[in-house]
Amino acid sequence: MAIEKSLIQPEPVISAIINGDNTGVLKINGEEHPYEAPDVNDLRQALMKRVIGEAATLNRPVRVTSMDDSGVSYLVVSPTGEVEEEQPTTVPEDASTIMERIPSIRAATTTVEAAKAVTTISREAASAAPSAVAGTTTRRSIREAESFLAAPSTVEPATQGIRGMLNSLGLSLAPSEDELSEREDIRLASKHFAGTRTIAVVNQKGGSNKTPTVADLAAVFGRNGGSVVAWDNNPTTGTLGWRTEQGDHSRSALDVIANAEALLSPTAQSADINAFVHHQSTDKYDVLRSDSDVDGTHEVTAEEVDILHRVVSKYYRLILMDSGNNHRSAEWNRMIDHADQLVVPTTNEEDRVEAALLTLQGLDLKSERSAGLAANAVVVVSERQEGEARLSQETAEKFRPYVRDVVVVPFDPALKSGQIRFGALKRSTRRAWLRAAAAVARGL
Repeated sequence: MAIEKSLIQPEPVISAIINGDNTGVLKINGEEHPYEAPDVNDLRQALMKRVIGEAATLNRPVRVTSMDDSGVSYLVVSPTGEVEEEQPTTVPEDASTIMERIPSIRAATTTVEAAKAVTTISREAASAAPSAVAGTTTRRSIREAESFLAAPSTVEPATQGIRGMLNSLGLSLAPSEDELSEREDIRLASKHFAGTRTIAVVNQKGGSNKTPTVADLAAVFGRNGGSVVAWDNNPTTGTLGWRTEQGDHSRSALDVIANAEALLSPTAQSADINAFVHHQSTDKYDVLRSDSDVDGTHEVTAEEVDILHRVVSKYYRLILMDSGNNHRSAEWNRMIDHADQLVVPTTNEEDRVEAALLTLQGLDLKSERSAGLAANAVVVVSERQEGEARLSQETAEKFRPYVRDVVVVPFDPALKSGQIRFGALKRSTRRAWLRAAAAVARGL
């Protein structure tokens, strides 16, 4: 049964702030009530129980504005515990400004200013609540009618934030804008292209985060159903093999070259490549390592890069190529010849940023094709250490006029050393890499 909204009155003004550390503040007519719980679901239930109690005391529905990591929600709560989502017909200018400053508000949830900001949203949302409007039917020519089958796709209910929690209790609230954005990024990262696509990850300066960028992008694409190989196209021992799982063998790209004829034969089977690559058990992609012999002397030629690319193109739909730092070498330049999309990683350190710029400028001058790759590039700025979010954003802004997209990845200690496992990253870091993978997919 729908909640009778005509019974709602301007008072009380109720707002709730839910923090990522399982603390929250419920404000009722200016009076703050702090809450803390073992986990976020318990916290939301405690806040909702208090709101239902307020409605029961008044014996009428109340409005509540809730803010969490997924954004701002406008809810109507009845005395018997029914909850409905409400969308204002317009968002007041002041409320829009507040919503744009949600990160700063969330960081100050124990202050009077934060509570006042959310209360502003509550009051203005209430004044802009939808009202019933009577309409009239106008006759039109049947020729103007669009197909009745052209209805919008059904949107699955929210699974995140307070809306997701309420849906787990039996409601069916729509997802927030943040959740819809994440779903769109997942859709892009899950896309299957007609033919193999090659992504080159390049920066002519070492320590610019090339290998973590390859591993994390490969993990996003692999976890979302892609057929993905991360190829260490390095003239010497590359670090991709050090930062990822090793299979039950030690084979490398040189072994693939030696066995290329058999792997490319019409009788070869899809599982044959498993003898030469190293599968990442949780992140669902494979690694083709560079030669790791300390006394090795073989240098991969441009022609051998062609052979390797033919082999991996036969067995995988998506190829991510890690690279060395010598942009004049044969294997580096042939990698560019095979690339469909360029990713230029950098930290926010000045020399890495300058090297990223020089890499793009060099490709712009090399040929018409490589200039197109540079203009369509995705730059990934990884924070070197905590507390450098502002510097990273400033770095990103330097590149935005010159490339297709720039994504900032926050600092994460799980990326500093050792094997890279996507599931060990913080949620904010995983979200940033998903955003980066979606940006890459848009260019494919």
